[in-house]
This record gives sequence, C-alpha cells and structure tokens, in this order.
Amino acid sequence: VHDSYLINIGSPKPDAREKSVVSLIDEAKRVETLGLTKLVLHPGSHLKQISEEECIELIAAGINKVINASNSVELLIETTAGQGSNIGYTFNQLKDIISQINDYSRVGVCFDTCHVFSSGYGLSTKDGYKNTMSEFDKIIGFSFLKAVHLNDSKNEYNSRKDRHENIGDGYIGIEAFKKIMQDPRFDEIPMILETPNEEIWEEEIKMLYSFV
Repeated sequence: VHDSYLINIGSPKPDAREKSVVSLIDEAKRVETLGLTKLVLHPGSHLKQISEEECIELIAAGINKVINASNSVELLIETTAGQGSNIGYTFNQLKDIISQINDYSRVGVCFDTCHVFSSGYGLSTKDGYKNTMSEFDKIIGFSFLKAVHLNDSKNEYNSRKDRHENIGDGYIGIEAFKKIMQDPRFDEIPMILETPNEEIWEEEIKMLYSFV
C-alpha cells in the first residue's frame, strides 16, 4: 500500500510534521487491520528551510514513532527523483535514514525505476545498470529491498523530475526492464506498475513476465 502524498514527516514545521506522523500512524494501523504487511512512504521534504541532514533526522525519528505505535507493518522508504526539496534521491540518504531506525525488521526500501533514473543512476545502459545495482547493494543492501515500482521516465537521465512513462516508451528503455525481470535479486519482490496509460497495463504486465 502507498501512504498519502500529503504526509511529510521531514517537515521543518513542527505542527505539520506532528500531523504527518499522526496520519502515518493511522495509515500503519489501517494496513495492519486489513491484514496487509507493507506500507510505502515518501521520505519527506525539507522545503528549503532546514538542511538535508536535519530533515533526514526528522524522517528517521518519525518512522521510529510509527514503528513504536504499530505492531508489525513494514515501512518501505521509496526512492525519490529529488524533485524540489524531496529527500531520498540518493542511496546514501536512504542509508542515513535506515541507520537511525531502531528496528531493522520493520523498515525497507521501495525501488522506483523512474525516480532512480531521474535522480542520476544510469539504469538505461548495461554498465549503468550493473553499477546502479552494485552501488545499491554496497550502500543499502539488497536485504532491505522489499518492493519495486516499475516505471519508465518521461524525462532524461538526471533530470530530477518525477514523470512516469509506459514501459519502453521513455528514456530508460526496454533493456533495463529486461535486466530487472531477469535479475535473481528481484525474485519474490512485489512489483507494482505505476505507468500512466491504464489501458495497456495488461499488455505491459504480460510483456514484463515474458522477459523472465
């Protein structure tokens, strides 16, 4: 499940941050009530009012509060494109958040292909894919990979823009998705398609399975 886009547990504004934490706790409890296991969240934004480091500390503190107030749901921090003042556009930022979480069994990462590409990781080439995955494993570790959002990108590499495109129709290109579907490190990881044209979702899913 994905949390509300209005939630910002890294907000520099105390009132807004507290409301976001309360909302995220509510969503976590709802997920558990429904018998579900994973909740994807965008890390947060510093709104250009505090440093990235301060924002990361606030995000980690917020996640710890949600973990303490819930029972079992895994909170999956989504990679971001780095648009605006969003945190989470580098693997190091995600590592810094995770390192401050009190219970590693309750936290993970949701890998969004469009966001990773747009934030400056070269998924679209053979060497770029290899280097991206190697860096992810070295910095974060594949043990923390718990979900994937499969999206091509409307914008070019390192654009820092979050604009999804249908698989093979964007700047990432089809080869990267073949590699993901054939990469054993992604076996048994839930994958969610978030491409814009829902009329071809069935075709896209069939195409992705055909790469396996």
